[in-house]
Amino acid sequence: MIDHQVLIERSIGMPGVTLRYPFDPNLSVLYVGSKMFALLGSNGDRLSVNLKADPEEVWLLRQQYPRSVLPGYHMNKKHWNTVVLDGSVPDGEVLAMLEQSYQLVKAKLTRSERAQIDGE
Repeated sequence: MIDHQVLIERSIGMPGVTLRYPFDPNLSVLYVGSKMFALLGSNGDRLSVNLKADPEEVWLLRQQYPRSVLPGYHMNKKHWNTVVLDGSVPDGEVLAMLEQSYQLVKAKLTRSERAQIDGE
């Protein structure tokens, strides 16, 4: 079952990714360039991660996993989901959501910031 450490390990190798603690020393946030793409927290006593998603797919994921994919806690509900990491969402699906969040956020960086990340 995926946990915060696995998500961090998977992400830290992606171009331009850094791990920061801007809100609280116990709240890990993954950034691509200057923008956050994954906020690692908890939903009650269960680990969770906030991930950006395509607005067209947000509702679909929430319908498919109604107890584990929720509107993004403290985030724009149209663009962000909170994914509960309790094993009910398959690991491959969580990793695909992580990758999509990274790509969506990276695409919104300035051209110069993207070029710097891509080594251009």
